[in-house]
Order: sequence, then structure tokens, then C-alpha cells
Amino acid sequence: MKDLINKRLIFVLFGIIAAICAFWLYKQASPAFQQQDFRMKDARFRVRGPVKPDSAVVVVAIDHKSIKELGRWPWSREVTAQLIENLAVYYRTKVTALDIVFSETQSPAADRALADAIRKSGNVVIGYFFRDEQGQLTEESRAQLESSRMKLVRIAEGVESIPIPEYAGVDLNIPTIGAGARDFGFFNARHDADGLYRRALLLLLYNGEIYQSLAMKALQHYFDTEIMLDVKPWGVDSLQLGELRIPAREDGTMVLNFYGGTGSFTTLSAADIIAKRLPQDVLQGKIAFVGATEIGIYDLRATPFEATLPGVEIHATMAANALERRFLKYDSETQMMEIACIIILPLLLGSALAFAPGTFVGLGIMSLMTGSFFVFNYAMFANAFRDMTLLYPLIGIAVTYLGSEAWRNLVVERKGRQLKKAFSSYVSPDLVKQIEKDPDKLVLGGEQREISILFSDIRSFTSVSESLTPSELVTLLNQYLSPMTRIVLEERGTLDKFIGDAIMALFNAPLDVPDHATRACSAAIRMMDELARLNQGFAASGMNTLDIGIGVNTGLAVVGNMGADIRFDYTAIGDSVNLASRLEGQNKYYGSHILVSGDTRRQVNDDSFTFRELDRVRVKGKQQPIVMYELMVNNREIVPVFEEALARYRQRDFEGAKLLFDQLANDNNDGPSRLYAQRCRDYLAVAPPPDWDGVYVAKDK
Repeated sequence: MKDLINKRLIFVLFGIIAAICAFWLYKQASPAFQQQDFRMKDARFRVRGPVKPDSAVVVVAIDHKSIKELGRWPWSREVTAQLIENLAVYYRTKVTALDIVFSETQSPAADRALADAIRKSGNVVIGYFFRDEQGQLTEESRAQLESSRMKLVRIAEGVESIPIPEYAGVDLNIPTIGAGARDFGFFNARHDADGLYRRALLLLLYNGEIYQSLAMKALQHYFDTEIMLDVKPWGVDSLQLGELRIPAREDGTMVLNFYGGTGSFTTLSAADIIAKRLPQDVLQGKIAFVGATEIGIYDLRATPFEATLPGVEIHATMAANALERRFLKYDSETQMMEIACIIILPLLLGSALAFAPGTFVGLGIMSLMTGSFFVFNYAMFANAFRDMTLLYPLIGIAVTYLGSEAWRNLVVERKGRQLKKAFSSYVSPDLVKQIEKDPDKLVLGGEQREISILFSDIRSFTSVSESLTPSELVTLLNQYLSPMTRIVLEERGTLDKFIGDAIMALFNAPLDVPDHATRACSAAIRMMDELARLNQGFAASGMNTLDIGIGVNTGLAVVGNMGADIRFDYTAIGDSVNLASRLEGQNKYYGSHILVSGDTRRQVNDDSFTFRELDRVRVKGKQQPIVMYELMVNNREIVPVFEEALARYRQRDFEGAKLLFDQLANDNNDGPSRLYAQRCRDYLAVAPPPDWDGVYVAKDK
């Protein structure tokens, strides 16, 4: 039991080691591991599939249709002015957000037309972008930019800096066009190391001030409220728009909960807006993001859904996530759930593998746990919008499984396979399975335990062998020993050895067989039945028939590997083994076939067996007499008469006993009765001494 507990603790130890390794990697946040985690998270979007975004967010596309109708981009600013004016005045958008920057003059008339349209609309948020290179700004342009900076910032105590990206330069709209804008928002985007866009930049630093993205500015004017930035000691915590709280990562980014690929949002052609072909209420009260979707004139954005998402849909996704509160949360609660999975899953797996009977069951347990984690993680993603890691708990599961199964195969199952190979030829198949399942149940170095020992031997084998050629003798032995061995194994016995024509078998070793005495007796009966069947075949072939004697004893013996350092066998030694051998030998004297000891008889409660007490004998080498029983193969009906005759014999009524024994010997050809009849004649001729106790002293083995 102690060895079994220690073995199971090793599996749990692998779980502890795996949990520590996975948690360490989680805290290290290596870029290579993070990218792999991102890719695994991406798969959740593809499993979930596209979903419909909030209808309050639409995309007005400078698309292929618009290019065909209105000419190559960039259009004349009079055309763009008509687009903006129609959106605000005719279609009554709440906010028009332009994913466009007008950084150069086209012509005074064109610029003035666009500026007038923007001023007249009164709801236009114009885009711009930051760059790494420094540039010169006019005072008017600088003033326009500074008007859009973050004005409300709540900073927790102890904050020294805010860890958001900072840029050195900026490309702005020309002052004439920017003068009439409601606000300005940057449309910078930043991809991960693998080139995929998974997050939106909400905030950026420039010249010591914090600025907001195009989508954030669109939301600000959609809700008609100022944005409050909340900064904690670890970085950005959230942005507040009235009652709407937008959670952010510490670096001022937000993980996007994508809706699908290109065209997920309601997308209207700019040409249709300019020509007023659409119903007038199709954009009323909505946020319209205006940007290019025609291939060749827009920035391609590779996302978890596809590699060519128009950049304008990134802004739309961020805004729709906010309106629907569809944020992929990564708060302290999410982190605690991640850590719990990283630590608990390897421990649970290690504990479960400790009770797994083999590699295939272990694989099933690991697969079930992995699948359950995937389902849980996906449910948290799809229903609770929690952006939990996939990689690190799986690392813990994988390390636990690989370590545990490597140890099982290299140590436990290797030992089991070696033992199976060693025992399969002389141990029953079900015991071999137990050995494979739990090799530590075996104590091979030597132990004392109660066992039942069976010896069988062929009578007069020397004379039989002298009449046969060597090849005939081998054939005879194989035909005899093979079925006898099979019977032993089927009765869950262990074939100890062949001693010439003799068989020695153990029951209840090396593994426990609770009914070992009954099993040994059953094997003895079956061996006699099998011998009768074999003799029919031998006789039909003109060969000599065989007769055997069997002895069974139950008692304590020392069992284990015994022998020299270069060769040893699993066997048993002790007085109980010797007694079983003596009982087998006594069959010749009594004319019986199966003799068992009193210890064996007391443990057999099966009514299908018939025993008769045969004698009290002091065998050679033993001082204390033993009670011998014959396990009857046939003539079971004579037992009551034999018992009466034996009782008279022990009461010194030798004359009365002799009459009954003679009757049994003559009518039933009963060997023990013939022997007792002769003893009665001897005692009638010469009476036993007064202290005679009925015990017979065996003169040989």
C-alpha cells in the first residue's frame, strides 16, 4: 500500500512541476509564447463565426462602385464635400467620422468647398495620424490638435508615468479644412509581431499630451459627453463616457471582439449617398465611418477572420463593441481565472493519471480534461466575453501528461512488460493483467504468505518412458503437460516448475487469490477429468495410458525469486511445500488419486466437492500427525460406509471394520478400503499397543 501511495504521489508531483513551469512562463510573457497564445485565441473567432454588429454603426465605403462612377481616388474635394453634406443634412447622421486626412491643399476653391461642408454639417470628426518622424506645425494646426487632447484624467496615487505609446510627429489636416470640424481623432493602428491586428489604439502620447482615436472621438460625440481617463498604478484602467465604461489594457489599447470579415457592418456605397439613392432614414442618428474599401486605395488589415479587412472597419468594430458593451474583458477576475486554470488543471490531471490503469486510459483522461478546458474557455469567450489565455493551461496539461506517461512507460509499464514477459508462461492471463496494471503488487524479493500448493506426478513413469523412443516420449509429455498447465492457469494458479513429469503449482502467489484452496482443489479435479480424456486418445493410438497422483496442501510458505545471481526462479519453499509433495507421494500407498491436507479441507466450503477423511498420518520428516482427506473423483456414494468402517477401525473393532472395508474393496475396487482391510487383518493377528491412537506412521515419502 505504501508503494502504491508513493507511485501515485509521483503523478501528482508531475502536476505540481507542470503547474509551476506553466505559471512561470505565464508571468514571463515571452513574445514567442504570447504570439502562439494569440493564434490560439484567434481560432475562437473562427469557431464562433460571424455575428451581427450594432446597427447604430455603419460604414460609408469609397468602394469599387464609387470609383467607377466618380473617378479615381482622391476625388475632387467638391465631391467629398457633397458626400459629407448629404450624410449630415439629408441622411441626418449623428456623427460622421472620416478615416481620411486632408494634409495638403488641392485648390483654394476645392478646399473652401470641403471646409464649408464640414462646418455646415457640424458633426464631422476628421482623422489624422501620428508618425515617428518629427515635423513642423503651424500655430493654427497646433491649436486645432491641442483642442482635441484628453481633458479629463483621473490619476491614482503613486502613478509616475502612463505606459502608452508616444510619437514624435503628426500629420494633420490643413487648417482651412480642420477649422469647421467638430473634433479630431487619430487613425493609427498597430499590429502584433505576426502582422495581425487584434487591438485598437485608444490613446497615444504626443508632446506630453494624451490624444484619442477616431473611434473614441466618434463615441464621445455620439453620447455628447466628455471622456474621463482613469489611470491606475499599473497603467490605463478604463475610459468613461457617462455611464459607459470602456475597459482598456495598461498600454491604452483595447482587444477587439471582431464581428467577422469584410462587410460585417452595414456598408453603404459613397456613390449612393452622393446621388441620394437610399431611403432618407437609413443613417438617421447613427455613426457613419467614411473610408476606402476599394482594393488598392485602403490599408489592408489582417485580422483573425481574414487578411484583407479595410482599416475603416477596425474603427467601426471598436465603436460597435462599446455601444454593445461587447468588450473582451481582461480584468483581475479574468486573470484569477487564468491562474486558477494554470495551477489547478495540471494538479487535477496528475491526480487522475495516478489512478489510470494504463497509457490509453491516461490518454483518454488527458483528452477529456483538455476538451473540457477548451469548452470552458470558449464559453467564457463567447458568452462572458472574457479574453482568457489558452496556451499556458495547455502547457501545464501537456507537461503533466508527457511527464507522467513517460514515467509510466519508462518505469511502471516497462516493469510491467518485463514482469508480463517473465510471468506470462506460467501465470494465468487475468493475473498477468493485474501485474501489468499494478506491478508494485508483486513482492518478488521474498515474502511469507499463505498459499495452496499442488503437486502432481505420473505413476510408474520410468516404465512408461522405457517403452518409448525419445521423440515419442517428448510427444507424450507435451500432450499431457500442455492441458494440465492450462488448467492451472485457468484456475488462477502459478506454474512453479516441471520436475520431469511432475508439476508444481502455487495458488495465491505472486498475487492474491482469495479462494486459493478451492481453486487448487478445482484444478486437481479438472486434471483427473482431463487425464481420462487423454487416456482415451492414447488408447486409441495404441499408446500407454497414464495414471497420476495429486497432493494439495495449504499453509505458510516463503515465496519469491530464489537461486543464484546469474539464474533464479520464482518459487516457494517451506514445510507446507514439502507436505504437499508428501501427500502426492502417499497416493501410491493408499491407491488414491487426490490427497489434501486438513488445512486445505477446512478452507473449502464448496458443496460440489466430496471429501472423505482418509487417515491420520505421521509423514516422514514430521513429528506431528496430519489428517489426510481424499478429494473424491468417483465412487462418492461409498463415503458414508467408509466413514462407518473407519470409525470402527479407530475403536479397535477390527473385525467389524474389516467386513465393511472388504465389501467396499470388492464391490467398488476402492484402494484405501483394500489397504485398511489388510491393516485390520494385521491388527487381528497382532493387536496394536494399548496407547495406539489410530495414527499411521508413513515408512516412505
